[in-house]
Amino acid sequence: MRLLYIHQHFATPKGSVGIRSYQMARRMVERGHAVTMLCGRGVEGQSGLTGSFQRGIRRGSVDGIDVIEVDLTYSNKDGFLKRTGTFLSFMLRTSRLVFTEPYDVLFATTTPLTVGLPGILGRWFRGKPFVFEVRDLWPELPRAMGVIRNPIVLWAMGVLEWASYRSAHRLIGLSPGIVDGIARRGVPLERIALVPNGCDLDIFSADSGAWQPQEVHDTDLLAVFAGAHGLANGLDSVLDAAAVLQRRGADDIRIVLIGNGMRKAALVERAKRKGLRNVVFLDPVRKTELVGLFKRADVGLQILANIPAFYYGTSPNKFFDYIAAGLPVLNNYPGWLAEVIEAHDCGIAVPPADPEAFADALMRFAEDRARTRLMGARALRLARQDFAREALAERWAEWVEQAGRRTTASSVTRSS
Repeated sequence: MRLLYIHQHFATPKGSVGIRSYQMARRMVERGHAVTMLCGRGVEGQSGLTGSFQRGIRRGSVDGIDVIEVDLTYSNKDGFLKRTGTFLSFMLRTSRLVFTEPYDVLFATTTPLTVGLPGILGRWFRGKPFVFEVRDLWPELPRAMGVIRNPIVLWAMGVLEWASYRSAHRLIGLSPGIVDGIARRGVPLERIALVPNGCDLDIFSADSGAWQPQEVHDTDLLAVFAGAHGLANGLDSVLDAAAVLQRRGADDIRIVLIGNGMRKAALVERAKRKGLRNVVFLDPVRKTELVGLFKRADVGLQILANIPAFYYGTSPNKFFDYIAAGLPVLNNYPGWLAEVIEAHDCGIAVPPADPEAFADALMRFAEDRARTRLMGARALRLARQDFAREALAERWAEWVEQAGRRTTASSVTRSS
């Protein structure tokens, strides 16, 4: 089977962003399929290609994946209008390729939602099986965040969402809330599979030397956040808790924030203005380098803005990286991940917008290091038992293969 896989933010383990698409594509290759990946040029991700662009495209093989990279640079530091322009440009470029590339099944994964249009075109104009993977519910999330308020834009996004869901032969949701959101749009549940993000146990069990920023002392409790510094991430709550810790004199706790985003400069400035000595900012690091920092870390921070749509409607990569590294997790919002943490006693879930409770939790981790390590062991056990990438990739691959087989069989039946 030839799979055309569209993911604008594709990256390999050499990059600093999520590698779900790399792992899923590799699984399809291992199962004997040919995979062509259509992606954009990410500032913080790496496609694995190094050649020059010709007419806005470069192409090559990366670990058995045929990668077509479009010369459209995206960064989460970009403003809303620039990101929107990049999304629309990528949509148009990949839509053209849908009509020229050979493939048997088309797979598209958000974000952005605009990748649904190439799938719709492939389904209705080329008669190809289309599988749509939903990582975030749009336009529900930007509406809830207040990022998009224009009713015409929200209406257009709603139409694209509905058309993408209804055109897809099969869909994949990354969280229980996403599956429910797809079903609310009239898609039968038997056409939707839940395949959450997974834990790359092979990467985080690698023999890598532990390291820490120079501002961190060997005896400090080290709490790490590794992810985007945007509006959705709500990292002001971390600075609020850091201020509480500093006021209490909890000098043996350090918070390290790794990543980039449109809010990073403001966060750095606020930390300086408040004189927060217990917060360290780092630029993004490659996942292979992140392993060493996680080996030194004591706690992973799962942080999001207090928006109810996030509670069950997200599947953050960072949570699965934390537990794959055996780190207990401090989570600052309710929802399915908070329920998982509490059920498996592998961290602490605190109420949103409560810096005192956040600080209390970090102090509990610091005061009882043995219990913190025990929670980390439970986190690693959870990663192995429920979220191992190997098992989830198998489930994902079988779902995609079945879409191709069943659609082909239906076409044969209609023509006979």
